[in-house]
Amino acid sequence: MFQTAKQTKIFQDVVGQIQEAILDGRLKTGDTLPSERQLKEMFNISRGTLREALRVLEQKGLIEIKLGVGGGSVVKDVNADQISESLGLLIRSQKVSLNHLAEFREDVEGIVAARAAGRRSNTDILGLKEFLAKARKCIEGGTSQRDAFIEIDKQIHMTLARIAENPIYISVLHSVHDNIHRYYDQFLPMDGPELQENYQDLCNLVKAVEKGQADYARRLARDHVHRFNQYMRSREQAEKKVT
Repeated sequence: MFQTAKQTKIFQDVVGQIQEAILDGRLKTGDTLPSERQLKEMFNISRGTLREALRVLEQKGLIEIKLGVGGGSVVKDVNADQISESLGLLIRSQKVSLNHLAEFREDVEGIVAARAAGRRSNTDILGLKEFLAKARKCIEGGTSQRDAFIEIDKQIHMTLARIAENPIYISVLHSVHDNIHRYYDQFLPMDGPELQENYQDLCNLVKAVEKGQADYARRLARDHVHRFNQYMRSREQAEKKVT
């Protein structure tokens, strides 16, 4: 299954060979990799190099290292969670500019809104309206309910992704909305008028989805992301002038 590791890039080669064996199906979910002794002989590498490679594969979510009797390196199911986690780390570290994040969200959330408008059911719309009712209560509670409102906002966006019926969109948007609060905390205090504006945008979007207005829903989602990004960009630039 494996070949002697190339000596010029031993570590990367070990990771690459095992990863490819998993991705092309030679190693399946639940399979246990050969023992450390066998892998060392197959790759002709040291114990330290092997363990480092296995740790990287575990961090990628491709294997799970089980200790003790009957343990070993077990192949995990490859799913969208790995992509989501990597994107989440990128966003949490704020290595993505506000403009790049907004550009990405405008495209993806516009597509999701349009697809949701074409695939929604009556049950879906009832669920979205329940979230809007909760969001309205947050608005009535004032800025002290900011965090609760942002959580409901996230649930509405995630519901639209679920209605769109594409697991990649669901995974990506989950990662975005789970981690974007770092940008909000720094650049979007969400005072009363901004909360009200956000709420009205959500109401308009849900209404467009309910009526099956795909193009309008796409435009509403894109405009919302663009406008609130402008608010954050203005505060970011103001902070830079102060410093």
